[in-house]
Amino acid sequence: METVEIEDINNLLPYFLKYKKVWADYDEKADVLYLHFKKPNHADNSEMTDDDVIIRYEKNEIVGLSILNASKRDTKPR
Repeated sequence: METVEIEDINNLLPYFLKYKKVWADYDEKADVLYLHFKKPNHADNSEMTDDDVIIRYEKNEIVGLSILNASKRDTKPR
């Protein structure tokens, strides 16, 4: 069973509660996990974090995440 950091879930919780649904797509060839908090979404801005997560914004509101190198993420407890 994989371990998920509680603080990671806490950071995403407001988006789960606001949008009620989350869509996920995984591109195995590119090894990217896409999370969409709103569909359709039309991101007009984005930023890359230090840990290779692209945060997508629409009108200054987070509408999705692109998690690069998803299968290589460390899932062990810290």
